[in-house]
Amino acid sequence: MAKLRKMLGTVDSAECTALMRQIETQSKETLVRWAVRYAEDLLLPILQARFTAPEPAAAVNGAKQWLAGEISLKEVKPLLKSARDCVKAVSDPVSEAAVRGVSTACAVITTPTNALGFVFYAASAIAYDRVGLEETAAVYDSIAAEVFTNGLETLRAVSVENEPNPAKIDWNC
Repeated sequence: MAKLRKMLGTVDSAECTALMRQIETQSKETLVRWAVRYAEDLLLPILQARFTAPEPAAAVNGAKQWLAGEISLKEVKPLLKSARDCVKAVSDPVSEAAVRGVSTACAVITTPTNALGFVFYAASAIAYDRVGLEETAAVYDSIAAEVFTNGLETLRAVSVENEPNPAKIDWNC
């Protein structure tokens, strides 16, 4: 068995590149809405089966409240930090990747490039949850490509055509 990676996928893959180009066309609010829903739909169920800490779900709820204008950025930041910090209490790679994915997705609020970063963690969580921790790199890479493709499809579904205020994205990868 190869050493498990915290993140799966490669930045130079066609799926990742296409996702990056789509992210560049959208506003921060659209990116937050997409990332939080993706994390809520795909990663929280993985966590709920393995890890009982409330912080990841609280971060998702806080991000949704921020989107609705119910809480301020100052109020949501502690929820984001708590979700990020609770990874220290995780004891298995699946939960670790899922916690990192959820917290990174919610942190798109403060860092729009996290809209890409969380998908790498999501790929790990989904792959390790689906096929276990003993598979080959080829199997994990195939699932990562699938996760990136799904991410692109779900982002396109919520994208605003000709978005007048796209997020300022500076890729450092």
